[in-house]
Amino acid sequence: MEFLIVGPGAMGCLFAARLNNAGFNVTLLDHNSKRAEEISRQGIIVEGASGNYKESVRVTADPADIKPDIILFCVKSGKTEEAAVSVKNNLHESTVAATLQNGLGNTEIIKKILGEDRVLSGITSEGATLLGNGRVKHAGTGSTVLGPVKGFGVRLAKTVEAFSKAGFQTSQVENVEDLIWGKLIINVGINALTAITGLKNGKLLKFEETLEIMKDAVNEAVMVSEAKNIKLPYDDPIKRVMEVCESTSDNVASMLQDVISKRPTEVDFINGAVCREGKIAGINTPVNLTLTRLIKAIHSSYSERTF
Repeated sequence: MEFLIVGPGAMGCLFAARLNNAGFNVTLLDHNSKRAEEISRQGIIVEGASGNYKESVRVTADPADIKPDIILFCVKSGKTEEAAVSVKNNLHESTVAATLQNGLGNTEIIKKILGEDRVLSGITSEGATLLGNGRVKHAGTGSTVLGPVKGFGVRLAKTVEAFSKAGFQTSQVENVEDLIWGKLIINVGINALTAITGLKNGKLLKFEETLEIMKDAVNEAVMVSEAKNIKLPYDDPIKRVMEVCESTSDNVASMLQDVISKRPTEVDFINGAVCREGKIAGINTPVNLTLTRLIKAIHSSYSERTF
């Protein structure tokens, strides 16, 4: 089975290394040719939950000769359209595209470009932090879930089997949208607040002000999910978000990492997505709108900030 993994970030490198180690043919696609050459020379270096190891993985900026069985998207959400266009000519008849990206909207973008009958959606609770080009800290293990089952049959089963062989705890479900919303609501409560305040996840619970904003943002997202008839994978959303804050208390959330590095964030696909879906459903989402605007103000002022 041949994999094309799009995006050399923490998750892309982790999946590339583990799948390569399991014996699959893996190519990592990086739009930056200089970085691709660097990672090819040094290999992907992983430390942490799955041990310390190095994998020699093919990395390229030109995937012209590759016809993979599975294309795995691991780019930031703002780059999804560009990434999907870049691999459009790499499809063969039964190629499956899978996304484990954060937020809402990635699946729809990929389907529009690659076709409705090719795209699997999912979530992963694997934790990974990029330490440098091709260097990853595997911060923690967790479940990975893909779906839908209908229409994918053997193709989905083979993808789940491959991920499982690579050491990822992988399963399949029919209604994967419920799980995507479940993860979205956790991100809604944590990511933007950490990026604005500079606090690690656990510290959000320490201050009354951040805790109350968190609750308000989550409650808005829950109202929107209810309007869409989403069945969340937990009964008490606020409690669940707080549990994640506690269990990842020392984590620097991905959106805060982006702000520290002065990179674009995924806020449009997280808090911004709640605002868009809320507008469709006729539900006001002022807290998520404010969080989105603040993060976008930070984006546009990177060159002028005093800290």
